[in-house]
Amino acid sequence: MFKKILIANRGEIALRIIRTCREMGIKTVAVYSTADRDSLHVKFADEAVCIGKPPSSDSYLNIPHLMSAAEITNADAIHPGYGFLAENARFAQICAEHQIKFIGPTPAMINSMGDKITAKATMIKAGVPVVPGGDGLLKSVDEAKGLAKNMGYPVILKATAGGGGKGMRIVFEDSEMEKAYDTAKAEAAASFKNDGVYLEKYVEEPRHIEIQVAGDQYGTVCHLSERDCSIQRRHQKLVEESPSPFMTDELRKKMGDAAKKAANSINYEGVGTVEFLVDKHRNFYFMEMNTRIQVEHCVTEEVINFDLIKEQIKIAAGEKVSGVDYFPQLHSIECRINAEDPYNDFRPSPGKIVTLHQPGGHGVRVDSHVYAGYVIPPYYDSMIGKLITVARTRNEAIDTMYRALSEYVIEGIKTTIPFHLQLMQDERFRSGNFNTKFLENFQLK
Repeated sequence: MFKKILIANRGEIALRIIRTCREMGIKTVAVYSTADRDSLHVKFADEAVCIGKPPSSDSYLNIPHLMSAAEITNADAIHPGYGFLAENARFAQICAEHQIKFIGPTPAMINSMGDKITAKATMIKAGVPVVPGGDGLLKSVDEAKGLAKNMGYPVILKATAGGGGKGMRIVFEDSEMEKAYDTAKAEAAASFKNDGVYLEKYVEEPRHIEIQVAGDQYGTVCHLSERDCSIQRRHQKLVEESPSPFMTDELRKKMGDAAKKAANSINYEGVGTVEFLVDKHRNFYFMEMNTRIQVEHCVTEEVINFDLIKEQIKIAAGEKVSGVDYFPQLHSIECRINAEDPYNDFRPSPGKIVTLHQPGGHGVRVDSHVYAGYVIPPYYDSMIGKLITVARTRNEAIDTMYRALSEYVIEGIKTTIPFHLQLMQDERFRSGNFNTKFLENFQLK
C-alpha cells in the first residue's frame, strides 16, 4: 500500500480523498494555488505545497510544479480527483516515468476513451449500442449536411475532445447547419485546442443514465449500478440520484452488461463511469466513458455502502476487485450546491461566506470544503459543496433533501439552494417523469 499520496486537485474532492487516506493510514500532501491557501484541504492534509498563482494554468494544470511537489515530499502516488488533469494521458505517463503511481487508468486507456471518435469505434467493435452517426470527423459543412439528410434531422454536432457541453450544437434543419458547424468548431478549438467535430443523430427526450464500473489489472470488472443525471442545465449536471426512477430490472441488467463490455474492451483498471443516453422507449446508447472518479460518486456510495475512493486506491496498489455486481437497496439523491445566482441566469457568485450552517440528521451527508469566513475565489468551478441524502424510498430521500436544504444557511453569497428547494417540491420531478430537457420549462419562483 502507498505511504504518501499527493492530491493533484482542490476543494471538496481533495478533502474527500484526504479523509479516506487518513482512515487507511496513508499520509497526504495537498497542493494549492495562492488563492486557495485558506481552503480546508490545505488545513487537513499532513503536508501542503503551494504550486503557483490562482489561474489553473499556473497551478493545478502545471505539471512541472505538481511533479516537483511530489518529489520534494517523497509522495509515491498521485490522486488526480476529477477535472483538471484527471483524464490527461500525458500527466499519467509523466507520473509513470518518475516512478510515481497515477491513481487511475493507464495513458493508453485514457487515450482510448478521451477521444470521442476513437471511443465510439471501440464500443462498436465491443458490441455496445452507440448513437447512429458518421464514421469519423467531419471534413466540411457539406459533408455534415449530406449525413444529416441521410439520417434525418434533428442531429447534433459534437467536439471529439469535448465535455461539459462545449463544442456541441443541435441542428433541427438544413438552414441551421452552416452556422452551427462553424460555431461548434470554433468553440471546440477554444476549449480543447482541437476543432474536430463529428455528427450524430439527436436523441430526443433522453434520460442521461450512467453506470459505475470498477476493474482491476487482472481483467476483472464489475458494475456498481446506475445513476440518473438527467436534471441538468446546458449539459451541466445539477442533481443526481441512484437508482434511476426510469430503470427496470431488465434494463439495469442490459446496461450493466454493456458497461462491463465497454470497460473490458480496453482492459480498464480503476473506477470509472460509462455514460448512456436512454430514449423514452428505453433504448440506450453509449455516450462516453469517464476514466476517473466523478462528482456524483457519492450517491453510489450511499446506496451500496461502499467507499469508491478507497476502492480506487486499492486497485492502484494492485488489489483485486470483487467481481460482484452491486444493486441498490436504498435511494440516494445529490444536489450540487454552487456559488451561483439561480435568479440571474446562474451567474457565478464568488465572495466571502459570512454565515454558514450545514444540515445534519439521519440520512444526510455534506461534502464541502467551505466554512464561515472562507472567501470563494473567482478562478475555478463554482461548486462549493454537495448535499446527499439517503433513505429507503425515493419519496423519503426527496423529503429528507427538502428538510436538509431548508436547514442549509449560506450568507454573503448567492447559491443554488433556492433552486433545489423548489425542485424538490415540483410534482413532475417527484413523479420521476423528467428528461434532460426538464429545466428548459422550469420557472424559478
